[in-house]
Amino acid sequence: MFAAQDWKDYELIDTGGGEKLERWGSIVLRRPDPQIIWPLPQETGVWRGADAHYHRSSSGGGNWEYRKDIPERWTISYRGLSFHIKPTGFKHTGLFPEQAVNWSWMMDKIRSAGRPIRVLNLFAYTGGASVACASAGAEVCHVDASKGVVQWAKENLQLSGLGDRPVRFITDDVFKFVQREQRRGSKYDAIIMDPPSYGRGPNGETWKLETNLFPFVETCMSILTDKPLFFLINSYTTGISATVLHNTLALSLGRSHGGTITCGEIGLPITASKLMLPCGILGRWEA
Repeated sequence: MFAAQDWKDYELIDTGGGEKLERWGSIVLRRPDPQIIWPLPQETGVWRGADAHYHRSSSGGGNWEYRKDIPERWTISYRGLSFHIKPTGFKHTGLFPEQAVNWSWMMDKIRSAGRPIRVLNLFAYTGGASVACASAGAEVCHVDASKGVVQWAKENLQLSGLGDRPVRFITDDVFKFVQREQRRGSKYDAIIMDPPSYGRGPNGETWKLETNLFPFVETCMSILTDKPLFFLINSYTTGISATVLHNTLALSLGRSHGGTITCGEIGLPITASKLMLPCGILGRWEA
């Protein structure tokens, strides 16, 4: 497992009973997690003392119960990068801390490349990977269909002191953007994607990871330079294994560019139990 173990501002304190207890800076949140199928032996004071608790609704969705006054948003940092944290609907906070294991890997790859690197970040959310790549010296194109999260990503870049870096923020349908980049002849040295399990485009187009991932990877290959540096796929889709990502990369980039493929689970260390919480999978191709 690839474990994000270098955090200081984030901690997965404990897990159990379908929930996780996390420290984000100085604020403790209690949230549900479907991977946590083991019981909570005892609800100790640290669990009861969470600053906010997200409760699922039987009809779908849920709501935050605030037990203390906390800021609407606050900041945490990782290896010199800074991010706004804000509890949102559907239990999220605007950051997936397990992705730090990818941020570190990408920063190291870019810094050791010895040449200018252009990175395309697709389904880029609030820009953790975009900020990481920019901090390492890459030129970045950040693409997401949600105007709100693109604005959040811009703020994270500024917050990290990187507002002068060459980062282009695009609010657009990812698939249409890639097709336009094909027609324009644009090329990138590295591509990152974190595609959803399911989605609908603005004109009713349907995306299903199982059906569309492989052809989309092949499409993205057409906008890689002749000397690509890396290609990263993240997935949180239940039923898609790391081996599926390995095979996808092997039958696409591996066939055309050789290189090395590494796949596996990503996770977070649990302080109380010394175990690991699985948080998705990754597939990495690198030259």
